Amino acid sequence: QVQLVESGGGLVQAGGSLRLSCAASGNIFSINTMDWYRQAPGKQRELVAQISNGGSTTYHDSVKGRFTISRDTPRTLYLQMNNLKPEDTAVYYCHALTTRGDYWGQGTQVTASS
Repeated sequence: QVQLVESGGGLVQAGGSLRLSCAASGNIFSINTMDWYRQAPGKQRELVAQISNGGSTTYHDSVKGRFTISRDTPRTLYLQMNNLKPEDTAVYYCHALTTRGDYWGQGTQVTASS
């Protein structure tokens, strides 16, 4: 099993920045990809950014040029969010796809006020 714990959410004004962290524990060597998803009230959960073990990254069109996903060790995932917009307000979830299934963190609230 893999456990994921997010941190770093909060309230910022539009145009501000936040950095989310996700700490993985357990069978981390079974992880293939790690991602950040978000879910706004009344909306479906959507993929924000993804990074593979090889370092390849993909982003949702709405965050390209503003968000950066990185992973400095097999245990730690980051999401640097710059120039935040009110439409980025959501609960952000860390997700890991492993050889034995996928796992989710508990989520962290990000709110960008206008």
